[in-house]
Amino acid sequence: MADIEFTDNSAQVKTALSDGIRTFLYEGGGELQVQTMRNSRVDTGQTRGSYQYKVEEGTGESTVHVGSNLQNAIWEEFGTGEYALHGDGRKGGWKYVDAKGKGHFTRGKKPNRPLYNAFNSLREKLKRRLEDILISRLG
Repeated sequence: MADIEFTDNSAQVKTALSDGIRTFLYEGGGELQVQTMRNSRVDTGQTRGSYQYKVEEGTGESTVHVGSNLQNAIWEEFGTGEYALHGDGRKGGWKYVDAKGKGHFTRGKKPNRPLYNAFNSLREKLKRRLEDILISRLG
């Protein structure tokens, strides 16, 4: 009867997976950030330039967050007033004065969905890139 030798490579496999996922999160976060910026409407460019990504690495789970800390980014994504994405905005319109001191009347802002559209346009590309990274690490 032949002797069977078992080699435990689980630590190396876990390290390779973790390194691959980390690489993917940084690449994917950067891709989503750039595409979101491309999808953004521009008046002053402040919102467009505010999109960032952050990778949070954990022992059991790592994530990437893409977004903006500006309130206008929320309005760009979901709309306001009568154009609010879920129909829950203010009705009837309102007046406001912009940063340049000019008065306006509006019924709201139509949603542009820059982040949502960035994700949807990149979804398949990101899946393929994750596969490529993991295959190259484990190959």
